[in-house]
Amino acid sequence: MGEILITENRARLRTWLASGYALFIVYASLSPFAGWREQGLNFTEVLGASLLLTYTAFDAIVNLLSYLPFGLLAGMALHARFGSLPSVIAGLCLGILLSAGMEYLQMYLPARISSNMDLLSNSVGALLGALLAVSITSWAWFYNRLTRWRSDFFHQGKEMDFGLALLALWMFGQINPSLPMLGNVFISEVARQPFVTLPHNPFDWWESGAVTLNLLMLGALMLTLLRFPRNIATSLLTVLSVVALAKFATAAVLLKSWALLLWINSEAVMGMLLGMLLLFSVLWLPRAAVVGSGVAVSIIYFVIVNFVFDSNTPAAAMSVYHWHYGHLLNYNGLAQTIALIFPLLLLFHLWRIRKI
Repeated sequence: MGEILITENRARLRTWLASGYALFIVYASLSPFAGWREQGLNFTEVLGASLLLTYTAFDAIVNLLSYLPFGLLAGMALHARFGSLPSVIAGLCLGILLSAGMEYLQMYLPARISSNMDLLSNSVGALLGALLAVSITSWAWFYNRLTRWRSDFFHQGKEMDFGLALLALWMFGQINPSLPMLGNVFISEVARQPFVTLPHNPFDWWESGAVTLNLLMLGALMLTLLRFPRNIATSLLTVLSVVALAKFATAAVLLKSWALLLWINSEAVMGMLLGMLLLFSVLWLPRAAVVGSGVAVSIIYFVIVNFVFDSNTPAAAMSVYHWHYGHLLNYNGLAQTIALIFPLLLLFHLWRIRKI
């Protein structure tokens, strides 16, 4: 019975993660979701066109790498319920169906190009991911240790699976290097010229306050997940360290050299310090009070981000990048969308666990 429960818990969390990543793909494939119209294209003609007609090595690699995580997560979710071969076949079929659906819908978006080469590279990525899932799920020692670690640190149950998936979503949205650490307003400094000093910007208390609220939302989420609240300090530092390391790595790859450390500004530092102090002050409150505080913080954060901050579009940060492919706008837009919907998803999570 215990083994069945562990298997079901594994499958549920992996299903949440695979579903969330599928939504990322939909967003990246169809954003900005505007300008839909019939363009006189036929999907069978798209599928039958010469592969070299729309081929670029860069796009093929990006598409393959984009669908590999989906195949991996879908394959792991399926492998928890079925055998190796069925999970590979089903993972590949899901990747093909998802990619074919995106390519079909892109025929109605003038800003997009529907391509059979994209479908092929996406499918290969999903297949490689599913094969990788079968390979790593055979590491019994790894999964036994991971399961034991999860049981020791986190509560069990379907509500907690959703919470862990929500934590992964928050971390994914935060690694964008054109957003300050725990911030929401894109860095939009103009490109620097030699011997030119940029004007001094006054300290933005609203932005610093948003960082504090963002950290408090993360803390409230983690307090509902952790079995022992005393582990919040090490857990929070671990999550923030992983985010900072990933942020630095993506900044080193994507940003101009002078913008490498703009994501760690004074507003972010002040907001994190204040957030830590406030978070540790609520550690000894009853669970109901922690949930209520999380609800209040989420609502305030949502109001500030949507109704106080000035309009800041994903394109505002393009001047800090040295990598100018169109995927960046999707990447920035996805980070912005996660920042907007995270407090609503957190409210849903807090509502689900209110009586646990």
